[in-house]
Amino acid sequence: MELPVIDLAPYLEVAAGDESSPERSSGLTELCREVSRILKETGALLVKDPRCTAEDNDRFIDMMEKYFEKPAEFKRLQERPFLHYQVGVTPEGVEVPRSLVDEEMQEKLRAMPKENQPSTPKGPDPKWRYMWRVGPRPLKTRFQELNSEPVIPEGFPEWKETMDSWGYKMISAIEAVAEMAAIGFGLPKDAFISLMKQGPHLLAPTGSDLRRYGQEGTVFAGYHYDLNFLTIHGRSRFPGLNIWLRNGQKIEVKVPIGCLLIQTGKQVEWLTAGECTAGMHEVVVTKRTIEAIKLATERNHSLWRVSSTLFAHIASDAMLKPLGHFAESPLASKYPPICAGDFVEQELAVINLKGNKGEP
Repeated sequence: MELPVIDLAPYLEVAAGDESSPERSSGLTELCREVSRILKETGALLVKDPRCTAEDNDRFIDMMEKYFEKPAEFKRLQERPFLHYQVGVTPEGVEVPRSLVDEEMQEKLRAMPKENQPSTPKGPDPKWRYMWRVGPRPLKTRFQELNSEPVIPEGFPEWKETMDSWGYKMISAIEAVAEMAAIGFGLPKDAFISLMKQGPHLLAPTGSDLRRYGQEGTVFAGYHYDLNFLTIHGRSRFPGLNIWLRNGQKIEVKVPIGCLLIQTGKQVEWLTAGECTAGMHEVVVTKRTIEAIKLATERNHSLWRVSSTLFAHIASDAMLKPLGHFAESPLASKYPPICAGDFVEQELAVINLKGNKGEP
């Protein structure tokens, strides 16, 4: 199965002309319903946003390849374990896939048909990650460690501008999709984005060394869901992302050039009382990854697999609870009100990312 691509241009054109008009256009209302339907059924969405070009993605990946190719001693200078690794670099071997520590999840995995089972990780993920805060942070917050100043590595004068530029563009795409999904779900257009204002959004590219870990079956990111609201990625130069549809089917995602992939996180599940569930996914070295490695080697290109990932969050001090008509859902009681910052800290604690021990 191929995920359909949603072109955001028609929505953006109308939204730019008149704040209230997207809901009034029958064609756009249908497009918004399509967005919410796809997110509900697949937990993932491919979009084309004219503001986010393939060249923007390439510029970002070029810089991150250069960074991840630096020696480990250099990269560890940007490590901030006392801030839950929510800014700066997270070394390989720190992030623990939830499927390794969640016994309830392990039971579900064993019950899956063989062809849909995820790959079994041998331990913590062998990937690096860089966390960069995007957007304004609140003047007053109970969750200061989730809203910390960014860390800039030496020798990268273009760092801040490149990170901010790509980060803001991807946030803009998320906001458009969040508005469309709200309309499609029968909520006010700003139901989601009003809660995202001043959220601890994180541009969080990963770097996986395919020279060291390029064997078929290597798990870079074990089967897991994202704890945030929505996650967005630019196209990686090396394939390997598998997602699970709501019906349990496992598919390998192919992101067309110039497109972005959006995935549902746990916070959107909370806000919709489970109407839209957090999408499960993994990153594994596949036959297609091996083919891309061979091609990159022939062309003398970098063998670091970079994902240009951004985690969009609900604001730390905002309340997570089913919105609008979702509050009447029979499943609403499974999603009791909780402060988003408390929710994030609970989730991080489960996957060993709290305090000096662990990561995001």
